[in-house]
Amino acid sequence: MSSTAVIGGTGLNQLAGLELIRAHSPETPFGEPSAPVQEGRLAGNSVFFLPRHGTRHHLPPHKINYRANLWALRELGVERVVAVNAVGGIHAALGPGALVVPDQIIDYTWGREQSLYDGSGAALDHIDFTRPYTAGLRAKLLQAAASCNIPCADGATYGATQGPRLETAAEVQRLLRDGCDLVGMTGMPEAALAVELGLAYAAICLVVNTAAGLSDEPITQQGMAVILEQKIATIGEILARFLQLPP
Repeated sequence: MSSTAVIGGTGLNQLAGLELIRAHSPETPFGEPSAPVQEGRLAGNSVFFLPRHGTRHHLPPHKINYRANLWALRELGVERVVAVNAVGGIHAALGPGALVVPDQIIDYTWGREQSLYDGSGAALDHIDFTRPYTAGLRAKLLQAAASCNIPCADGATYGATQGPRLETAAEVQRLLRDGCDLVGMTGMPEAALAVELGLAYAAICLVVNTAAGLSDEPITQQGMAVILEQKIATIGEILARFLQLPP
């Protein structure tokens, strides 16, 4: 059975129900990952868990060591990675509380270490990134949600912005014109690095706010926290069911 890891985002610093077996701190050529990788069992199934922002949620999106995170998971034998992302909703059908399994991504980030192929050692490679998320893994996530009777949108374009600030109304209008349905800050370079490392990769996104300028309601940390509190357990239910499905 292929080994699976969950990368937790905002609101998912700990994986509820995880029976911890041990914690790992593998060495990587790129330094330390965000936190020790937790190995355990969820609903009776083996899984690794890594909090993207650190155990104290102290790492902003542009300071996360994405390369070390993905490398560490591969060193531990992980073959499949499920990312959890808190995002803003741009598409009218994807309001706060919506769950989405995206199928495309547009990268607006800058200044991040984007690739393993940085000239420091590995031979140069140009990965095929036509479909950034693994189709079979996406299908399993959607199957898990359906079997739990949890609505989850199939397909969306994730616009990855630099952060840590939220976007202006004009920036969101640009994202909308570009075809983005969601906006977040951690989707890249994580997805590309997973492909470079030969890992199957998919994401489940929770919409925690309507993107800037698309609602009369102000965007507040408190409002986002309410959605996270309401839905994190739901994501945990999907993940537990996902792990029960054959790979």
